[in-house]
Amino acid sequence: MPEVRKKSKVGLLIKERLKERSLSMSKLSELTKIDTATISRIINSKRKASPEHLRKIAECLEIPISELFVATGYLPESEVEKQYTDDLHSSIDTIQTILETSNLLDKKFTIKHVEQKLTTYAKFSKTEEGKEIILTGFEEKLQKVGGIGPIISQLKDMFDRFRLKKGTPSELAIMGGALIYFILPVDLIPDYIFPIGYLDDAIVVQLALSLLQKKEASKL
Repeated sequence: MPEVRKKSKVGLLIKERLKERSLSMSKLSELTKIDTATISRIINSKRKASPEHLRKIAECLEIPISELFVATGYLPESEVEKQYTDDLHSSIDTIQTILETSNLLDKKFTIKHVEQKLTTYAKFSKTEEGKEIILTGFEEKLQKVGGIGPIISQLKDMFDRFRLKKGTPSELAIMGGALIYFILPVDLIPDYIFPIGYLDDAIVVQLALSLLQKKEASKL
């Protein structure tokens, strides 16, 4: 019975937004590339939407992805309300727990993977293409995620320093790496897997800040 209520809530959210935007299910199908029959079954509680369905619907109708994940039953509301933690090990434990219990992603997540990505993107940020991605894509990504959250202020500070070139080349590369990781949609954990979709971004920021602190300490 609870499962039915969750599915019904998803249908209600989608129906309300379709009505607000004067859109039909067939138009939503066209925009999301999801079969009309599939959308109809999701709305009428005859099938459970996949995470990818929810991502596409959320982007098209501008519904917070967290609402759809909770309404569908993938994650309890309490998980969405959690703040990002400043403890790396706690963050990793949270990610692994949710991945294992929700079956949303079939792979192991480690700090080493994040460190490797950060190193790769730090090098990329030194190129003209990398700089262009940062300078043109940061504000757009901020709007997409709502521009709020404990890591956002830190990312904004990194962006301002990177934009104004306030730092040594190695420091700017570290900041640039973190910014590119945040901007690009090819994270180790897809952003649509909420709430952990941005936890790996938080870990990247923590790693970057730690590296920057070491750089500052070495100057003393």
